[in-house]
Amino acid sequence: MISFKQIRYALAVERTLHFRKAAEACAVSQSALSTALSEMEKQLGFQVFERNNKQVLVTTLGKQALAKAHEIQLLMSDLEKLGEDPDHPLQTSMSLGMIPTICPFLLPVVLPALHSEYPQLHLQISEEQSQVLVEQVRNGDLDTAVLALPFDCEGLLTFKFWQEDFFWITQVDDELAQKQQLSNDELDPHRLMLLKDGHCLKDHALSVCHLPNISDHHLGATSLNTLVQLVANGLGTTLIPAMAVGPLLQDNPRIARVPLAEPGPHREIAFIVRPNYPGLKKIELLMDLFQRELRK
Repeated sequence: MISFKQIRYALAVERTLHFRKAAEACAVSQSALSTALSEMEKQLGFQVFERNNKQVLVTTLGKQALAKAHEIQLLMSDLEKLGEDPDHPLQTSMSLGMIPTICPFLLPVVLPALHSEYPQLHLQISEEQSQVLVEQVRNGDLDTAVLALPFDCEGLLTFKFWQEDFFWITQVDDELAQKQQLSNDELDPHRLMLLKDGHCLKDHALSVCHLPNISDHHLGATSLNTLVQLVANGLGTTLIPAMAVGPLLQDNPRIARVPLAEPGPHREIAFIVRPNYPGLKKIELLMDLFQRELRK
């Protein structure tokens, strides 16, 4: 009979396409992992992986088997969570993903309260782009993730808990820096710097400003902090969400911020979870805490 241990090893190899890295992720020796997977393949009657000294490939039948293995892993994870104390849901472990344009600004706000109110909660944080987090939640690699909407989360539940607008960021000596609001037709698109492709904030900013997605709108930056430093040194302007304004601009006297005149909210912040995730009470408690701390 195929064991859950073998399934876990197989999914680790699928994820890494490398036996040594998979063994390290599973905290076992490479020989133990290889032996377990060879035995699993014998029981199945076909190869799941093709491997040589250079690469690991998943066979056609192996892809079908691993799809079933994912389903089993999700069911096992859900089964384990059923035993958690329903009256104290945040006293166990929980894996949480966040996108880079939220994580460094939201965590400092909510973590002190989390530690104070739920000291037994073991929170595992993962920072990735939206598409990666969506797939990790779908696959059960994460319990939940915090994303900015709109974003394609088909097949997942979304629980919105915050909304915010964008600010236009420029140097203080810019003639437009003294305006009370800035409309999108006043923006110079050729001076507007945004994050590289793959960051949902770029898509949200372009949508708010009704601008096309062309390469002139970014310099390949991967963080809001980088964009702000570029603005401070006169290389252009940018847009940042409200929650990032304080942390990023408090030590930058050369930078001014101007609210956008476009109707908001410009993005909504939400938890995403699988429809059959058994820990919805956890999400409810986290939403309440996050909202309370963000309002302070």
